[in-house]
Amino acid sequence: MPPPSDIVKVAIEWPGANAQLLEIDQELAKLSADVTFATEFINMDGIVVLTRLVESGTKLLSHYSEMLAFTLTAFLELMDHGIVSWDMVSITFIKQIAGYVSQPMVDVSILQRSLAILESMVLNSQSLYQKIAEEITVGQLISHLQVSNQEIQTYAIALINALFLKAPEDKRQDKHLNPLDLPVTDMANAFAQKHLRSIILNHVIRGNRPIKTEMAHQLYVLQVLTFNLLEERMMTKMDPNDQAQRDIIFELRRIAFDAESDPSNVPGSGTEKRKAMYTKDYKMLGFTNHINPAMDFTQTPPGMLALDNMLYLAKVHQDTYIRIVLENSSREDKHECPFGRSAIELTKMLCEILQVGELPNEGRNDYHPMFFTHDRAFEELFGICIQLLNKTWKEMRATAEDFNKVMQVVREQITRALPSKPNSLDQFKSKLRSLSYSEILRLRQSERMSQDDFQSPPIVELREKIQPEILELIKQQRLNRLCEGSSFRKIGNRRRQERFWYCRLALNHKVLHYGDLDDNPQGEVTFESLQEKIPVADIKAIVTGKDCPHMKEKSALKQNKEVLELAFSILYDPDETLNFIAPNKYEYCIWIDGLSALLGKDMSSELTKSDLDTLLSMEMKLRLLDLENIQIPEAPPPVPKEPSSYDFVYHYG
Repeated sequence: MPPPSDIVKVAIEWPGANAQLLEIDQELAKLSADVTFATEFINMDGIVVLTRLVESGTKLLSHYSEMLAFTLTAFLELMDHGIVSWDMVSITFIKQIAGYVSQPMVDVSILQRSLAILESMVLNSQSLYQKIAEEITVGQLISHLQVSNQEIQTYAIALINALFLKAPEDKRQDKHLNPLDLPVTDMANAFAQKHLRSIILNHVIRGNRPIKTEMAHQLYVLQVLTFNLLEERMMTKMDPNDQAQRDIIFELRRIAFDAESDPSNVPGSGTEKRKAMYTKDYKMLGFTNHINPAMDFTQTPPGMLALDNMLYLAKVHQDTYIRIVLENSSREDKHECPFGRSAIELTKMLCEILQVGELPNEGRNDYHPMFFTHDRAFEELFGICIQLLNKTWKEMRATAEDFNKVMQVVREQITRALPSKPNSLDQFKSKLRSLSYSEILRLRQSERMSQDDFQSPPIVELREKIQPEILELIKQQRLNRLCEGSSFRKIGNRRRQERFWYCRLALNHKVLHYGDLDDNPQGEVTFESLQEKIPVADIKAIVTGKDCPHMKEKSALKQNKEVLELAFSILYDPDETLNFIAPNKYEYCIWIDGLSALLGKDMSSELTKSDLDTLLSMEMKLRLLDLENIQIPEAPPPVPKEPSSYDFVYHYG
């Protein structure tokens, strides 16, 4: 390959050499993924050359989209190594890349790379975020969500997520303007608007194409960041002296009991009578502090978010609110479900279940379609769950002393319903209806029976006898999985065009083979295609989590708990390491167990414990099948005394 400066020289001085320049760009895009080449190329001012090419793209590359696509690919690969800072990018370069995103008919490959470059800029530099925010509007990004190409949609949502993640707090909380006219500095406002949500719902989630893994991850990130808008209210205590906040509580009382109970309408009513009636009403509303209910909202979480939910229910679902309050106020005192206390604890519970305030984890993709079906999804979810709580309270015939037990059952009902991923809030409500208190008891009993661990000495002895056989079976399964091999994402690659490498164990269990891949493999990878290898005899140790060398080096990864939990490294002679980040917890456990078995150590992963319990339970039930409904004695029966003679013994002649 010619020196970097010659690339520009060829482009400028020899316009007829397009074929040669295209060949150079194509080779450059391929080689830039190699860190050794990248280091040398950057040392020769290669990055500067590529930025010059892009900056002058209207003159040099605008008519050659394939050439420009390779140039942008090479630039992205080189920057991804982290050798140089993103802050070196010029305003002209940003404007050029932003221009490709805003052009209506730009080539798909150029659009993909441009969106990826902007995402990396935003994530890696706060100063670049400010500059990009001046060039890109939410409306421009929304247009890319309405295309049929899911990759483009994924890139667009990834950029929206990055902008939202880096937006200043004051910009995130502004929810009043039209998102189509907003710069990206007002990102949170876009999330609160119906237009963006409905576009994602109709063109992505309900599109005619299955949701791919990376798209699912970006939807999960969007879901987390949207719910995180609630964090400020969740962590805001109520000021008992703030009249505007106290007026909200007055409004809750007024809606529940109407003007008929208003003491101001009673002739001759005085301050004391008014206070007494307020206290009575606040008790019926279920507040813990009847005299000054504002004190109930001083605990964070849930803070003012609980009061927001109560007011939303009272105003938007007024009939439901009045029914719950009056229904409980007409019960006996001991069976009354305190609405105020329940609403506060339920809000806190929902924040915990939905992890409000926590950053998204890199390895998760569990988004919920129903949260994209409503502009006020959290408040609607609260409304559904407060009705569930009231229903469960009645089914349990609970009293005030049973409050915590009821909340535990409600948590279980919600967490059992969420994994089914209902497509709408109505479907979620139907799922909750099927999970009545009696059904929860049945499920608990069924699970308890299926996991029953008999404690009688004969059963314990049988388990101890069977356990080594089961562990050997698990060990063979783990080693077989290592022989099949797994693909691992390249460390530090945050972009959609992910690169992978593959590792698998030789069939004789003596060598680990590994090597780079162009794409994530769907089928088996041959040993011949994996150029590198490590003899198992040379492996000194397996380290995990924060003890891994690549977790110490990558500060960004180190801060991500999810990635930290999936990291492990092989230390082998002579002082070398092979670093992994498993694609998920299952693969992590498989490889940790398999490598431990190769080294003659115990398999101690969560998966092994789970598999051991499942297989042991199954084997025990099979062996004890003939003893069903037969009482197994705690101790073996006593050995009878020896007979006085053995004359009854028959001797074969």
